[in-house]
Amino acid sequence: MAKKHKAPAASYVCQDKDQTMAAIRILGDTQRELTRIETELNDEIAAITDSRKTQIEALKTRIDSLVTGIQTWCEANRAELCKDGGKTANLITGEVSWRQRPPSVGVRSVDKVLETLRNLGLSRFIRTKDELNKEAVLADPKAVQGIAGITINSGIEDFAVVPFEQEVA
Repeated sequence: MAKKHKAPAASYVCQDKDQTMAAIRILGDTQRELTRIETELNDEIAAITDSRKTQIEALKTRIDSLVTGIQTWCEANRAELCKDGGKTANLITGEVSWRQRPPSVGVRSVDKVLETLRNLGLSRFIRTKDELNKEAVLADPKAVQGIAGITINSGIEDFAVVPFEQEVA
């Protein structure tokens, strides 16, 4: 059963060409005003961040120093902290814990690694991916006509409004 798609109800509809031209001008003005406000906000955020940069850096340095000091003591006393065999120790004001990361694979020079695996007969470590060649389907749509799951969309039209902007050199 085909789905019906309804366009959302318009809250404003132009009644003639003059109204449409005026609405496009207002749209351009509104978009520029939004850009100005966003720019002002970003400038204010940058100024606030810059004015607090020294304080922020000092706090980050203090945090790093505290974490290093806590970790150093906890590593030295891990056996006592985790005497029950756990991975977490409750120190009343907070917890410390050790977690083993799962194994991961890092790869540099992917093409060289793939070539080496093929040369060594280790192709079981190479994943191949089957996927539909959409460009080929679009080039010959009659060949796939009637195949369930393949739909060729054509004639879809998008509408765009682009208010004219004047660049000032």
